[in-house]
Amino acid sequence: MTDEHWELLKRTIQGKQSAMLPVGFIIDCPWLPNWYGVTILDFFSNDEIWVSANLKAINAFPDVMFLPGFWSEYGMCTEPSAFGARCAFPVNEFPHAHKVLRSVDDIDSLPLPDPRTDGLLPFVLNRLKLAQPRIEEAGHKIRFAVARGPLNIASYLMGTSEFLTLLMMDPERAHRLVKKITTFLKDWLSLQRETFPTIDGIFLLDDIIGFLGEIEFRTYGLPYFKELYGTDVSVKFLHNDASCKVSAPFLPEIGVNLFNMGFDITLNELKALTGNRVTLLGNIPPRDILASGTPGDVTRVTTELINSLGDRSRVILSCGGGMPPGVKSENLTSFIEAVKTHPSA
Repeated sequence: MTDEHWELLKRTIQGKQSAMLPVGFIIDCPWLPNWYGVTILDFFSNDEIWVSANLKAINAFPDVMFLPGFWSEYGMCTEPSAFGARCAFPVNEFPHAHKVLRSVDDIDSLPLPDPRTDGLLPFVLNRLKLAQPRIEEAGHKIRFAVARGPLNIASYLMGTSEFLTLLMMDPERAHRLVKKITTFLKDWLSLQRETFPTIDGIFLLDDIIGFLGEIEFRTYGLPYFKELYGTDVSVKFLHNDASCKVSAPFLPEIGVNLFNMGFDITLNELKALTGNRVTLLGNIPPRDILASGTPGDVTRVTTELINSLGDRSRVILSCGGGMPPGVKSENLTSFIEAVKTHPSA
């Protein structure tokens, strides 16, 4: 992100409004490679392609805050690989991390990874190191330490159904697993911040919290996310595009000040649930409108979203979730132009 966008982001989080509502999108491997014209495997395995694709996006849409910005990742394989997960990389499909834990008895012997050496994590950091001169030459800086959240990682290590069952049937082992992953994540986030002093934000992605009831969230989500977000950075960003009605009221307590949700809830509802203390990044339908709709559909739905807002402070207009596959440039342009025609207040 540029200095200008970073300051705009921080002002928006503080509740200050600008002449135009900010626009931001989460972009990574589901959208960027094919939009750039390459396969997902090319995007992951060629650093020149990776940095060029990111540069093309920021140059094509200079008014947009792309979050987290130059995201160095290997899809859902990034963190599970450090725990020894076998990773499958089809040529032009999303990568997949296979289970590591075959039974609950394996939890205690699961090693605590070293993010400096284990799995794909050294490649994530080294890609950023190599690209840093070009990123900064383009007027951008590396702003976020990024990771999948502890429950998300646990679901890959065990399987989603198996992990959710563990939470209900064996709380002691469940806590041991989530604590171990949280310890690893604190080390991984700290390493990113040490490597790039320009980082002043944390971005965690965890949809599994959307599958928990309030008791389960209080037990297995709240304390661990508070621990992860309990650090001195300006932006504390969470993505969960599964259900968020249970967890949203706890976001201020966790420390989250920027939230990307799905599209099954309105921004007005979320403002009420969070006491308007959290900046919301959202939330037109990503697949059915932004990707599959016409430019006219995008304009109409974006306009409806803006007009529906009872309070336009602490809002960054986007889609519900990350940028989906297949979004065309003309649809993004329609989104941006629709926002420009509406004042922020």
